[in-house]
Amino acid sequence: MPRRQQTSATSANRTQLTPDDWIDAATQVLVEDSINAVRVDVLAKGLQVTRGSFYWHFRDRDDLLTQILKRWADAATEQLINRFERSGAAPDTLVRELANLPFRGRTAHRSAAIDQAIRAWARRDEMARRAVDDVDAKRLSYIAHCFVALGHSIKEAQHRAFLLYSYMMGEALLKNQGTDAQRDDRRRFVETLLLGQAPAENVE
Repeated sequence: MPRRQQTSATSANRTQLTPDDWIDAATQVLVEDSINAVRVDVLAKGLQVTRGSFYWHFRDRDDLLTQILKRWADAATEQLINRFERSGAAPDTLVRELANLPFRGRTAHRSAAIDQAIRAWARRDEMARRAVDDVDAKRLSYIAHCFVALGHSIKEAQHRAFLLYSYMMGEALLKNQGTDAQRDDRRRFVETLLLGQAPAENVE
């Protein structure tokens, strides 16, 4: 290929792909395989671009890995909390919304898959472990805040937050356990347990 055509192709690769494209591709590889498979050559091949185009957006592989964790923390925690806060919903409604998150169809399944892949990565990597710990702390703090708003002491709110968060994580991890009706019953039971009020009786 003539030099001018090579330059044009490289320029096209640079302008057509964004950092988000690389992060999306890397996250998909992480979910489908493991962190060891997230390599520049693998991503470039999947995106059908040259390795060199990667370096227009990232310093190196570690920079990409850092951005994957930042994207996950923002999408799975910061944006979610901000959306809940803007809704102006009552604290008990927020608790119910949180308990229902694992059942939000494809979005929930995708979020759970990414979450689990990052947690697997965190078992072997200090940077990922710190990111997971920070995300868990922020989520627990927000949930506890909801229970404080319902009149519980800080200690009681923290205990209830841990129970609710553990339930949410468990439903995401054990998504194939039980029928839809059974999962709904579990959710209603958890809401009753944590909010201290009986759900409406089913109408036959």
